[in-house]
Amino acid sequence: MQPPSKNVYWRLFQYLRPHRRQALLAYGAMLTATLLNLFIPQIIKDALDNGLSSGSATALFRAGGLILGLAVLRGLAAFGQRYYGEWLTHRVAHDLRNHFYNTVQHLPFAFHDRNRTGDLMSRATSDISEAEQFIGVGMMELLTTALLMLGVITAMLLEDWRLALLALLPMPVLLYSTLRFGATVRPMFKQIQEQMGDLATAMQESLTGINVVKAFAREPHEITKFNRENEGWFDLRHRLVRTWADNWPFLSFIVTISVLLLLWFGGPRALAGEITVGGLFALISYVLMLNGPVQHLGFLVNLVATAGASAQRVFDIIDTPHEIAEAPDAVRLERARGAVDFEHVSFRYHKETRDILHDVTFNAQPGQKIALIGPTGSGKSTIINLIPRFYDPTAGRILIDGHDIRSLEVHSLRRHIGIVLQDPFLFRATIAENIAYGNPAATPLAIEAAARTARAHDFILEFPAGYETRVGERGVTLSGGQKQRIAIARALLYDPRILILDDSTSSVDTETEYQIQQALAALMENRTTFVIAQRLLTLKHADLILVLEDGHIVQRGTHESLLARDGLYRQIYDVQLRDQEEFQTLAATLPALQEVPA
Repeated sequence: MQPPSKNVYWRLFQYLRPHRRQALLAYGAMLTATLLNLFIPQIIKDALDNGLSSGSATALFRAGGLILGLAVLRGLAAFGQRYYGEWLTHRVAHDLRNHFYNTVQHLPFAFHDRNRTGDLMSRATSDISEAEQFIGVGMMELLTTALLMLGVITAMLLEDWRLALLALLPMPVLLYSTLRFGATVRPMFKQIQEQMGDLATAMQESLTGINVVKAFAREPHEITKFNRENEGWFDLRHRLVRTWADNWPFLSFIVTISVLLLLWFGGPRALAGEITVGGLFALISYVLMLNGPVQHLGFLVNLVATAGASAQRVFDIIDTPHEIAEAPDAVRLERARGAVDFEHVSFRYHKETRDILHDVTFNAQPGQKIALIGPTGSGKSTIINLIPRFYDPTAGRILIDGHDIRSLEVHSLRRHIGIVLQDPFLFRATIAENIAYGNPAATPLAIEAAARTARAHDFILEFPAGYETRVGERGVTLSGGQKQRIAIARALLYDPRILILDDSTSSVDTETEYQIQQALAALMENRTTFVIAQRLLTLKHADLILVLEDGHIVQRGTHESLLARDGLYRQIYDVQLRDQEEFQTLAATLPALQEVPA
């Protein structure tokens, strides 16, 4: 059994604590409405026993007036219960969704590597919607049902304990059946919610990659895949409906047996004068009053089971341990010079059995340009992901200006690091907003200056709205080269001391690459820059080139020093640049040869 602090329902109730006043009003109205219901059978009993037996119309009118007055009061209480119950329902959903989203935002890259976007979206929408129905209105209705049943049983015992006990004989069966029903359907609801996550993932992946789907004419495949997941969801729902249908009539049948017992044993006693007709009617009224709550109990059990399963899926994410933990005494990095040291760093991904990096050691002085090159999977991207603490090394340590980055406040560390990724991501906003994403207080002049340096200003002005042009989802209205230059402008405006360029010119043509390289030359000045590139032309002027293979640094040095000895770098050079440079040398000598007399 889980300790109470970890119980999923107890944790849901904690979201009511900041809203005590509304909760008090809601539950007070619920209690008032429930108690008022219990008085009506007694008023009718009095009218039957005193009004009809004596032939007094006044007693009947008085009973009608009392019932009318109670109905008005109960209506007001029901309004308060419904209004504040719904308010609590949606407020708790608001708070829980914020808590979930904040958690996801702060979880490290490793978490997002392991979890599907579609499933996270399903938890943030469908699962929280299921949980919210319970914690607000659902919980009050469950308490209303429980209090009404308790009140009815008490009133029946006070009316005639012998007949009450007879009528209540089926109740233990009702309680057992209800609890068994809840235990049966809760795991079924969890399966349904998990399948909804799979369904959302299938849709998200297909829509995100719609260009690839259409390019390869794979629409039928995607439709079949989605239908398969959708059929799986329907089958689980169908199983649940069958289980519900098998149990629901039985719960109502138990109440009918109670009425039968009252008539069978109470009727002769009423005829014999041992109990008044009004008293027997009150007992039957109380039992029938249980019919609605009992039928509703099946729905509420379903609601509780659904909410428990859904809330557990939400709390599973909220409780995910932060693998990138910030030290309690973390140091704020106010200013950075840009010195970066890797000391015997090794790294492996979560649950992997082999290291991606092995004993990597190097030093980058402030303002140096460090180039990383090597075949796919050699560890280049892993190195640059370790610098801003997207992951923590498995062994060794990384220093910035002499500080172990695990001793620094994560936000202050990343404030000094600018990144331009290989696949630039733009938000569905204006061009100006995308450039100023890392520096939202930037002035229009500063935004324009960054765009000019990134060679983006001219094409931006070609749009009718200029910098206020909305780029669409993921920047769909821009070309690859345009998105790349917007991303570079964003990094420029961020003004970092350490710059990371992950093959940032791979998506542009030769002319655009030349323009960007010219712009980056000014940007890199006095900044420590890490460059990943597949083309040696972009690495030739680096202060230090690290050649990686299978997670090891197999060579290091400048372009000239690496060419002077055999190795992987020389092999890459022979494939990429040797013919090009020999052709350039030959072209340069042709004018001189033409001037030599025959």
